[in-house]
Amino acid sequence: MEQFEQYHRWLLDLSRGTKRRILIAGDVLGLMLVFFLAYAVRTGALWPTISPWWLLLLAPLLTMPALRLMGFYQGMVRYSGRDSVVLSLLAMTLGTALMAGVMAFMGWKGVPRSVLFIYWALGLLYLTGSRLALRGYLNWAIHGRRPLTAVAIYGAGYSGIELMTALKRGYKFDPVVFVDDRSSLHGSRIEGVPVLSPQALSSWVERGRVRTVLLAMPSATRAQRLRIISFLETLPVTVKSVPALGDIVAGVARIEQVQDVAIEDLLGRDPVPPRAELLTTCITGKNVLVTGAGGSIGSELCRQIMQCNPRRLVLVEHSEFGLYSMEQELRQMLGGRRIEIVPILGSVVNRGLLVDVCRQYRIHTLYHAAAYKHVPIVEHNPSAGVRNNILGTYTAAEAADVAGVERFILISTDKAVRPTNVMGATKRFSELILQAMAARGSETVFSMVRFGNVLGSSGSVVPLFRKQIDKGGPVTVTHADVTRYFMTIPEASQLVIQAGAMARGGEVFVLDMGEPVRIYDLACTMIRLMGRRVKDERCPEGDIEIKVTGLRPGEKLYEELLFNDDGVGTDHPMIMQAREEHFSWEQISAALDEFRVALDHNDTVAMRALLRRFVAGYVPGASGEPMPQHKEGSSLDGAVLH
Repeated sequence: MEQFEQYHRWLLDLSRGTKRRILIAGDVLGLMLVFFLAYAVRTGALWPTISPWWLLLLAPLLTMPALRLMGFYQGMVRYSGRDSVVLSLLAMTLGTALMAGVMAFMGWKGVPRSVLFIYWALGLLYLTGSRLALRGYLNWAIHGRRPLTAVAIYGAGYSGIELMTALKRGYKFDPVVFVDDRSSLHGSRIEGVPVLSPQALSSWVERGRVRTVLLAMPSATRAQRLRIISFLETLPVTVKSVPALGDIVAGVARIEQVQDVAIEDLLGRDPVPPRAELLTTCITGKNVLVTGAGGSIGSELCRQIMQCNPRRLVLVEHSEFGLYSMEQELRQMLGGRRIEIVPILGSVVNRGLLVDVCRQYRIHTLYHAAAYKHVPIVEHNPSAGVRNNILGTYTAAEAADVAGVERFILISTDKAVRPTNVMGATKRFSELILQAMAARGSETVFSMVRFGNVLGSSGSVVPLFRKQIDKGGPVTVTHADVTRYFMTIPEASQLVIQAGAMARGGEVFVLDMGEPVRIYDLACTMIRLMGRRVKDERCPEGDIEIKVTGLRPGEKLYEELLFNDDGVGTDHPMIMQAREEHFSWEQISAALDEFRVALDHNDTVAMRALLRRFVAGYVPGASGEPMPQHKEGSSLDGAVLH
């Protein structure tokens, strides 16, 4: 056995030129044998007499140049496939035709004409069969004798077929069956792999023939994927997907790079196409500044802004690494465009810095995304929340006002509505600052955009749950009835830009977040889609337990987007405008002075008292009353989350 392994290593370590010469020598002998067998088949003799004998040499002498001409020896045997079959067909046809011409020129001399047809067929079989056998051997020798995972490919379209071809060249997955919704394909085969209906897949799973399903539908809508995932969730299988079609075309991903199902896509919805005029109004050809440019929302805003071709994009970020990473990513997006990217390392509470930056770079539009947003941490550090969220917003807004910035858009949160935590209360007070500044009069158009959780942001439950499931659990949920709104970061960022373009001054825009999702149900769905079973009273032998840990400090059961259900529609179907009371500038200015005094003395009691006085509905530590329309949460169209 050890000698056998040494032979493998010796063969694999040979140079490519040496391997090619071995293949050529083997094919010369092989084609001689093929011609001999063609004679044997034609004459029916086990050891036929070939006259003249040099025909055995003529066969490879004329076929080998045809193979070289077609580039048959330029490809790597380990990746041979349909191309090698086509090249073999062309080369054998050309070589056989040359043999026929030579024999005709020499008068055939008693050679049966059918020998050439038999030689052509057997030669084609030899060339293709030998390459497939060598490919299998090399993959086996390189990657070991580990058993392949039998998988079903959901989607028998172009992507599914390409995925099957790629997987057959690999060493990890073995595509044994296709699954497709189109009844016209049921019962057929694609390169020997049967195509089944979704219902027929169940029996394969029950018999243990398939334990993993790969979704090969990169261009499917979210609704289509949701319906298919809903069905697959009922089966004891692991579900994975191929990268998005745009990533494959862009070259940033390969089709065989299977990955976990993007729960983020399933929780969101198919975005409404953005209105081009709203995307470009505040950005194209203008100087734009983004605070908190290294954060989850700020960074996506920068990406969306780059696509709208600003003249200059200024990044303000207090994290050196975050600023460096964002700048490098944006420079890679330039693609020859003349957009100036300016990284500014600093804090939003530095008034002098922001005024100088806005004036020096002649900022037209400022998106204020810098904020502390992690609820429990801000709850334990209220001074930091007040300084960054309240004074930081005021400082940035005042700098915009002094420097003559045309538009100032604040990124707010649904936690600002009837908040139960310091973070939400500080964000609502930030809104009050802008409303008061807009009411007192300013050349700067102040507005704010309020929305719920964005998927993939820092602190999102999806990556946390995935990590906990990979470790074997338990998955931690703060309360069995907690619900949250979800939206993808790109969609939220596009809507923020469009809402800012519609502002006239002082508006609180609210994004349509769809239906809230019950977090406990989300955990169950992720466990099942990752091929595990939920361990509970109904299934004590399950794999992953869901542990309820209790609400964290300041956490609510249910989030809201409006204080009252009287939001006003706008020209955009996904953007509403809240109608809410606000304070005069004199009242807000006096409150800011009190906040500064409290910060100087680190008087958190005074800070919370100020927040209770000015923020409507702020009840520290309350979990919120269940809203009737939220009690059931979302079931992802009634199917995925159970």
